[in-house]
Amino acid sequence: MNRIMVIGVASGVGKSTFARRLGELIGIEVTHLDRLFWKPNWVEASIEEFSEAQQNSVHNEKWIIEGNYNATASIREPHADTIIYLELPLYVCLYRVLKRRVQFHGKTRNDVGEGCKEKVDWAFLKFIITTYGPRKKKMIERLQYYVDEGKTVHYLKTPKQIEGFLKTIAKKYK
Repeated sequence: MNRIMVIGVASGVGKSTFARRLGELIGIEVTHLDRLFWKPNWVEASIEEFSEAQQNSVHNEKWIIEGNYNATASIREPHADTIIYLELPLYVCLYRVLKRRVQFHGKTRNDVGEGCKEKVDWAFLKFIITTYGPRKKKMIERLQYYVDEGKTVHYLKTPKQIEGFLKTIAKKYK
């Protein structure tokens, strides 16, 4: 478990928090794709910039890269040895997105680009709601692909499974 992709079914599933905690436990730096993709004031990086930043990360001996960004997954996938997929119910994801909005009101989280103050609008919530089902199906297909490619896959579907996984890692890496 040296080159780890943390992916999830939707925003709010806990990818960033999980990756940060995992990185602290095993001593591997975390790259948050949202930090590479978003420039100040929620301006998108060009595909070239975004791809190049990921290329720089995947050639390291050890890494944790957190985020979905399926359009550039082909940069990360060949180098990853471990895939950790988080899937919690839609209502949990929505609750967490709204909670995050309140918690970080007017602030920039450390897992997004600098100058990107926390915001939630109806379009974002609608995106989460309308893509949850189709994305869940596609992600499960991707997980099978990763298994077929010989990668270690962890499919975590409950907060209890997530906490149990992190506790197991904590014991292993003491």
